[in-house]
Amino acid sequence: MENWYVASIAETLEHFNTNENTGISDQEVANRQSKYGKNEFAKQEKTSLIKEILHHLKDISTIILLLAALLSLGMALKDGHGFIEPVVIVSIVILNLILAITQERGAEKALEALSSLNSPSCIVIRDGVQKEMETSELVPGDIIKLQLGSIVPADARLITSTNLQVDESALTGESEPSEKDANILLQGSVPLGDQLNMVFSSCHVTSGHGLAMVTATGMQTEMGKIAGYLNNSQKLKTPLQRRLERIAKSISIVAIAAAVLLFAIGILQGESVWSMVMLAATLAVAAVPETLNLIVTLSLSQGVKNMVNKNALIRKLSAVETLGNTSVICSDKTGTLTQNRMTIEKLWIPGNEPFKAGDEFLKDQTELLSMFALASNAFVQEEEDGTLIIMGNPTEKAIMRLLHEKGLSKERISEQYRIVGEIPFSSERKMMTIVLEASSGGYLILTKGALDRLPLKAFDEKTKNEVDYVHKIFAGEALRVLALGIRYVKEAPSMENPEEIEQDLELCGLIGLIDPARPEAAQAVERAKMAGIRTIMITGDHAATASAIARNIGILGENEKVLTGQQLNDMSDEDLCRNIHHYSVYARVSPEDKIRIVEAWQENGEVVSMTGDGVNDTPALKAADVGISMGQSGTEVAKSASDMVLTDDNFATIIDAVSEGRNVFSNIRKTVYFLLVCNISEIVIMLVAQLRGWGIPVTPIMLLLVNVLGDGIPGICLSRDTSDPRLMDREPIRRDEGFLAGGLLPVIIQQTIACSVVVLVGYYIGTFRTLPGMQEPSQAIGQTVAFLVLGWTSILHLFTVRSRKSIFKRTIKDNPPVLYSTMGMIAVFGLLVAFPPLGKIFGLTAIDSYHWLLAAGLSVIPTIVAEIGKFIDEQTNIREIYEYRNRVIRHRIRKDDSF
Repeated sequence: MENWYVASIAETLEHFNTNENTGISDQEVANRQSKYGKNEFAKQEKTSLIKEILHHLKDISTIILLLAALLSLGMALKDGHGFIEPVVIVSIVILNLILAITQERGAEKALEALSSLNSPSCIVIRDGVQKEMETSELVPGDIIKLQLGSIVPADARLITSTNLQVDESALTGESEPSEKDANILLQGSVPLGDQLNMVFSSCHVTSGHGLAMVTATGMQTEMGKIAGYLNNSQKLKTPLQRRLERIAKSISIVAIAAAVLLFAIGILQGESVWSMVMLAATLAVAAVPETLNLIVTLSLSQGVKNMVNKNALIRKLSAVETLGNTSVICSDKTGTLTQNRMTIEKLWIPGNEPFKAGDEFLKDQTELLSMFALASNAFVQEEEDGTLIIMGNPTEKAIMRLLHEKGLSKERISEQYRIVGEIPFSSERKMMTIVLEASSGGYLILTKGALDRLPLKAFDEKTKNEVDYVHKIFAGEALRVLALGIRYVKEAPSMENPEEIEQDLELCGLIGLIDPARPEAAQAVERAKMAGIRTIMITGDHAATASAIARNIGILGENEKVLTGQQLNDMSDEDLCRNIHHYSVYARVSPEDKIRIVEAWQENGEVVSMTGDGVNDTPALKAADVGISMGQSGTEVAKSASDMVLTDDNFATIIDAVSEGRNVFSNIRKTVYFLLVCNISEIVIMLVAQLRGWGIPVTPIMLLLVNVLGDGIPGICLSRDTSDPRLMDREPIRRDEGFLAGGLLPVIIQQTIACSVVVLVGYYIGTFRTLPGMQEPSQAIGQTVAFLVLGWTSILHLFTVRSRKSIFKRTIKDNPPVLYSTMGMIAVFGLLVAFPPLGKIFGLTAIDSYHWLLAAGLSVIPTIVAEIGKFIDEQTNIREIYEYRNRVIRHRIRKDDSF
């Protein structure tokens, strides 16, 4: 049997052949350990450093660079010089390899943290002897003793329980301790949070004591199943990784095709094999954007720094960009959307209308709150720094908090009374009683608890209707209702007979409590909607509470639905994927349910961010595109499994992080645009020149200088760029959408042609044409002019990619390094040509003033072409954003379908 909560105590004992008084024998333990194994989690095999290196060396762009290095080395050995090329290429490969591995070597510690939750020892009854032993030695059928403060060592069916309460928040997500009852019998499919006759591994006993029989150990426990998900689930490659792979493959295919074509043509034209090898190496260097990984990493790192200032700690660099593409946020309720602080919302005194906690209290209203405070065990403690801390359970802390907000203190109220005795709260009774001796004489009996459990005097019809009406109002607002009964007696009651004390109580009043929404949550959800992001609430709490909060902050619309864990279990994966858009709230869900929800959204092409703080959230955190854990209330397990940690546990911080992520994605997109134009134009230049029989316009070492200095150093400044503030007014980038979507491909083609043409013109004139005032043409002069034009156009191209606006409308004050680096690199390229001893090292030669003017004039032409294209493109963009905002506004007015 798997669901032991439906079995009676006798049936469970019989199944495991266990005696509740003597437990099992040591001999039987050995047999069961060989069958079930140790009570510990399986460990995931870690990838070795060698395997990681080999994995990254399989990247096609890396392979091309290594082949280019080998070809270049072969040429250097043949000629006896030129070793700088292979050294530079190999250095770039090693740098990229180090960057890739250091990003991924932030080893996952989720399973280690999960294992540390287990108690190192527990109390077990074996052969009739009570003994303390390591939890790893437990087997199904063992009788374990539970007491205040202990950690449950394995999943177990309760045999006895006395006022037993267990904190299961890490497993179920519920903030209130679960009240356990060994004698209760359940039927059907029951969520973990409602299995009141069971206790679960790694949960804490907060009250009472009991005996339980182990029903599952190790990986078979609920916590073990979570460990299994962490072991087995493989996080999908991030959208960024897939996009970069597609770009690398596309460029590589173009380069290989061009190299094969040129090699064939060269051989047919009678060229030597070694000259064709030289050309192949040149094409390989031209094709691969060597600085792409470096610039992308720096862009992500800059995003990490910016997010720290917004209370978001990024654990994995790739999460920065993925956040920007988020289209669905699956958020936990407690502590993220709410304050995780039980608060009194409304109060009621019989014969009056309900009143809000924030109202100014009248005398009888203050009296009601004072009586509730007297019936509580919570107290206020002053720290060394003078701050006041309220100690007690969440409900009583809420009473004390409101008391202090009203300028009262329990100490002052208690001066008139002396505590005579207390009947503690129990899960069976659902109430507690305090007996006080009044200084004026007589005794005051206060009983606090569930309204339907208080032994109140019979109501008349009018009062009964009034109580039912108020209770219905409170319940409709998802308030947890707490009632207070009162009775005055002249003689001191005997604490030996609780039934005689708790009788004939007068209803003093009701209070309605709730964990309120964060004040900024509704605004953050609205910002998410405007950015095209759907917010979903997933919680272990009850549907009524969850839906009330969700409706209050704008997550749950009029035609959107709530789905419970039970309903989700009855739904197939196909139905869930098909209907996922209809549900905005998931209540009473299990860890398995959370994974299903995340994967269903991903199946629909959405990029999913998932928040969580408990152990129960870790599988879904790992399965989501971006796992977001809570820094204040989150467990170490959740933090280890997440990509981002919110230091303020605030949902609004996620939206700020999404905004920063979109800025990072925009910068990476600019980088790809920038480098693609530069690298593809280099391929085109080599291809056209060879087909025309003009020779090699730019040597491999010249290309490396352009790619590393001309493209790389100014390109690094893009990582600090600030993008268009309208980014949060646009729909998210879809998972399957590439870098070149949104009209970027035609622009890249346009600029590639412009850059290629001006370099070829410069090379042709320098190599073949004698113009008035110019020195005699030669290939050395042509290559030098081509080098200058190629380098300068690449550098100036940076201003073009910064924004779709004109370069004259975009300020450089937000990123001064762009100006410094571009001007610096323009000067460096000029110096390499102007200073012959230096230029000779790289195959450059001196040119006259007319060649300098020619290079400068040709270099600005691609920028002029881009400015004309931008003017047309900007008009189209303004119209699209205006239409999108109108669609959002119309949706908010209609509130018909899911956004």
